[in-house]
Amino acid sequence: MNTNSTPQARQRRPLWFRALRTTTVAVAILLVLAGVSTIANAGITSSEKSSLVPYGQKVSIASGQINVYRNGGSGPTMVLLSGYGTAAPAVDFAPLVRELDAFDVIVVERFGYGYSDLDVPDRSIENTTSELHEVLVKLNVTSPVILVGHSVGGLYAHYYANAYPGEVSAIIGIDPMAAKTSSLEVGTPSVTDGLVNALGLLRVASTLAPDLFQPPGTAYTSDERKRYAAMTNWNNGNVSVSDEWSQIGASSTKANLKPLPSGLPVLEMLSSDSVDTIPNWLSDHQAELAGVTTHRLEVLEGAHYLHWTQSAAIARIISEFVATSVEKVTS
Repeated sequence: MNTNSTPQARQRRPLWFRALRTTTVAVAILLVLAGVSTIANAGITSSEKSSLVPYGQKVSIASGQINVYRNGGSGPTMVLLSGYGTAAPAVDFAPLVRELDAFDVIVVERFGYGYSDLDVPDRSIENTTSELHEVLVKLNVTSPVILVGHSVGGLYAHYYANAYPGEVSAIIGIDPMAAKTSSLEVGTPSVTDGLVNALGLLRVASTLAPDLFQPPGTAYTSDERKRYAAMTNWNNGNVSVSDEWSQIGASSTKANLKPLPSGLPVLEMLSSDSVDTIPNWLSDHQAELAGVTTHRLEVLEGAHYLHWTQSAAIARIISEFVATSVEKVTS
């Protein structure tokens, strides 16, 4: 008889052995669940991509394919640049685009976003803005454009206006990042977000708490909300977005090397939440505008993604600014 298998013998096993056994079982369960989640996420993603017809058009440039949505308006050309991590910019901006139907609105989904290529590295501000320029050339946009940047899109608009003088008629910021010198140069791209996405953990979270991943209010259609949820799961943490995050500090420093052009009309609409919660948010933007001859600064009620709930007000302010300041300067 093997006395080592008796209950008394098992009870005499060291605590570390029992802890190791429990940990091993727990890890095995987690690995099985992770595998199931990964397979399920891949299957759902494939189904979503086959059922949701892509919007916009692909523009081929030297680095890859960038997706562009254009509303077909007949007014002045306005280029919308999304903030960091906005999975589907054309969908995110949809309520604002509807309000700006008097303008020729172009939403450019840079690498890592929407239906553009997701695996293009080196998301420096130089590359991002030169690629935007390539896209506009391919689209035969010849007249100066109004650049509208949300969040980090404001940095790109700032840099672009200095890199391509004469090709921008105004800059408009929707709670944009102010260009400031940062101690950070270029960090290391994170693999965590990509792993979370591959394992389907974001999909699990968005299924359990969908309101945390959807814009508030009633400005979006049911189809737009469906796309928003799906594309958030598809695009989160991809190579391009991860690299962009690692370079945001450096991008801010580079944009800050040259001030906003003094003769270029600039409108900035800040979020009341950002003003109330981020130290120096208001004063940094006031300082940035100090050298701009024609400028306007508004603080609107709402969170950082102002266009989720304030598209009508934003479009009204933009239209007023273009009529009274931009057209006056450019005429």
